[in-house]
Amino acid sequence: MSNIDPMKLDVDIEQFWKDDELAHRDNCFSPDAPQVALGIRMSEECVFAELGEEGNPWGFTPRERRLELNKRYNDKAEKIVGIRLLPETLPEPDAEFPYIKRIGEVFEGKYIHNGVAEWLEGTVSTPQELEKLLDRVEKLDLREFMLPPNWESEKKRIYEKYGIKPPLLRHIRGPVTLATSIYGAENLIFLIIDEPDLAKRFSEVICKVILDMARIMDEEAGYDETNRPGGFSFADDNCCLLTPEMYELFGYPILKAVFDKYSPNPEDMRYQHSDSDMGHLLPILGRLNLTGCNFGPKVLVDEIRKYMPRTRIDGCLSPLTFMHNDIEAIINEVKRDCEMAKESRGLNLSTAGSINNGSLLTSMRAVMYAIQKYGRY
Repeated sequence: MSNIDPMKLDVDIEQFWKDDELAHRDNCFSPDAPQVALGIRMSEECVFAELGEEGNPWGFTPRERRLELNKRYNDKAEKIVGIRLLPETLPEPDAEFPYIKRIGEVFEGKYIHNGVAEWLEGTVSTPQELEKLLDRVEKLDLREFMLPPNWESEKKRIYEKYGIKPPLLRHIRGPVTLATSIYGAENLIFLIIDEPDLAKRFSEVICKVILDMARIMDEEAGYDETNRPGGFSFADDNCCLLTPEMYELFGYPILKAVFDKYSPNPEDMRYQHSDSDMGHLLPILGRLNLTGCNFGPKVLVDEIRKYMPRTRIDGCLSPLTFMHNDIEAIINEVKRDCEMAKESRGLNLSTAGSINNGSLLTSMRAVMYAIQKYGRY
């Protein structure tokens, strides 16, 4: 742990935010950007350690307490980094739509909260069980399964009272992470090796379910194929477990099909988050023309740029370095990333993964200092 006092770092905060606004233009590739963009805006998890308050960062926080914590956090943030970071308003409780079942439940998994975080647990572990599961999924009336019995009345009430339409499905658990949760990590690997035809069927059913779920939510919000908003993103940490050949067979076809349907235009979002050591998959992911990515802390700017010349890189600061609040290490990692991005631009300096409780506002200030010192174009 370094002995640098982050509050003594020389940061021109007012100028920083003026420059940062310019830095985000053109997906962070603007030739007029004066410096590397800052993607870090902290998270609501961070209020507990920052304020010295008790609470579960990943658990339930009552609405009024959440608003009070966020306001106090923002008061402190204004002094340290110059802006308010967390929301200070929330939707009214009766403006929230009833629970819509998720893709893990379509594949008969169960979302379990273990007191710390939520996990998806599967119910099948053999090829025979998987085949029967896929049979059941293919026969499922997906709309009836996803939407609760009071859906129509609640949808009507919320729209008439608040003018809010149902949420679209434009982000989902990535295919490999979903499959390993439902079927098991080792099981999926052996399945691809030993029974590639069944593995392909598993992949195809996942793809169809994603597209059907997205279509259903489009229709519930009043959109069709002519006017629906574009863009799609995946969170697929476990893609790192597959070799390029395995990923080509199982994961890539799903992303390709979903992006072809929902992100056909150059400006449509095509995003992959995988905060794991998955650099071996970059040549394959590079063919998807991603508009943005957030990869693991060992997958660095110079390596990503070889395969993704026009992808905005949200990284590559280690979230552990950031959470440990080691100011010297933070500055060194940010300096490294800024220097790698000087020629290509397109860097949105962020953590390579989630910002966790324990990450302090002073660490964000250190990132701002390093960008202002080392990230000027």
